[in-house]
Amino acid sequence: MEQRYNDIIYQVRDNVARIVINRPEKFNAFRTSTLNEICRALEEAELDDDVRVVVLRGVGEKAFCTGGDVEEAKGGEYNKDMDYWHTKTHHMIRSITKPVIAAVNGWAIGGGHILHFLCDLSIAADTAKFGQAGPRVGSFDAGFGAAYLARVVGEKKAREIWFLCRTYTAQEALQMGLVNKVVPLSELDNEVERWCNEIKELSPYAIRFLKHAFNADTDHIFGFETMSMAAARLFWGTDEAERYKNLFSEKQKAKKKG
Repeated sequence: MEQRYNDIIYQVRDNVARIVINRPEKFNAFRTSTLNEICRALEEAELDDDVRVVVLRGVGEKAFCTGGDVEEAKGGEYNKDMDYWHTKTHHMIRSITKPVIAAVNGWAIGGGHILHFLCDLSIAADTAKFGQAGPRVGSFDAGFGAAYLARVVGEKKAREIWFLCRTYTAQEALQMGLVNKVVPLSELDNEVERWCNEIKELSPYAIRFLKHAFNADTDHIFGFETMSMAAARLFWGTDEAERYKNLFSEKQKAKKKG
């Protein structure tokens, strides 16, 4: 069964629900409606007893997800519903009772980077690149983007990722514990399918309770997440944020000309 939304493709086959962000012209950057559709698909997967595993991927071979679509942010702030669906998506990935695997097929930057490391497991193509960009463009995620990242890679590395806004290769991501496995891009989907098949052989009820247990110690970060989204919205309209948005835009234009 395949269902095509506007921004994503939702497919269920062999007890696996696949959610594919389908905005290749934007390097699979999300807008408010994209997050809305991801949440609807996750809810559909949760309520479907035949679904045992969920896979999140970006369409094509260039990008998993490159965060928020800057076109939607023109005019000083995101769509008024963005904060809600942004937080809701993070909550759904964690609260759905089935394992969620990120198949990282390319760039996972900014908000897209956060989507992948919130998934229960991450399998990356050897061409994938990872990193945060918030301070470079006058933005930040002080909720799961910071606090949970520190749980995944450690305090020192998480601070490096945010304070320097570098990009990291798939092998570097593997070394820091940011992904579970790296394979050639041509093998990514096959490797993800193998992991799904192994999970499907195990007790779904046991896995459900294990996921609850893994989440229990970090669920309090939802409070930081809500506060962070409100703070980011206020900051987004300041002169400082505007200055860094413009600097980033000018650098991108210069790269294209060069």
